[in-house]
Amino acid sequence: MHVQIVLFDGFDPLDVIAPYEVLHAGGSASGGAVTVELVSAEGPREVVSGTGGLALRATSALDPDRPGLVLVPGASGRVGEPGETPDQDAGAESHGQQDEFIPVLLGRTLTTELPRLLKAAIDNPRITMTAVCGGSLVLAMAGLIEGRNATTHHMGMDMLDATGVHAVRARVVDDGDLVTGAGVTSGLDLGLYLLEREVGPRIAHAVEELFAHERRGTVWRTHGPVPTAF
Repeated sequence: MHVQIVLFDGFDPLDVIAPYEVLHAGGSASGGAVTVELVSAEGPREVVSGTGGLALRATSALDPDRPGLVLVPGASGRVGEPGETPDQDAGAESHGQQDEFIPVLLGRTLTTELPRLLKAAIDNPRITMTAVCGGSLVLAMAGLIEGRNATTHHMGMDMLDATGVHAVRARVVDDGDLVTGAGVTSGLDLGLYLLEREVGPRIAHAVEELFAHERRGTVWRTHGPVPTAF
């Protein structure tokens, strides 16, 4: 199973690194059954995150024809409404994209080749699309997951719902060929669940022990009876 983790300008580093390490460890534990790479819509390049100018290198372009998983992270920046003006404290240093609002950073991805590539990946029956935090909003704003079940950071749930997505308040939501994680650290849980689902529970458990991290909550799926109101 090959995993392509997408980088874009202003991405949140933990959304990338947490699932990357979990899935990479899963590859080691499974004798190479999982491989992971960092990609971008533009191809190999240094991609600057929204956190303190930290950059990661994409080694290739996102390939929507390659079977496996595609994972979209969220953005790291200022929390607020796009119309607000960031505070300009005297003597404060500029940190580039971390001074921009998260909705702006997410929306900017729509002006790149990323939506087209993501649509091609979603349309590929051999690919499972996954996302962490605001990555679900990237997919939603591109009009790619309308009517689907997904989750995102709790502060973005209303926005996700407004795009026509069934926003589910769960840490991980499995909607078949779309699997999403909630707030930033849920990238760990998402990675472990994907290992369990795609490779097997013994591999996922071994990585869980290695990382000294236990998944939280129940993975929401469409199976089973619909609960009545409490």
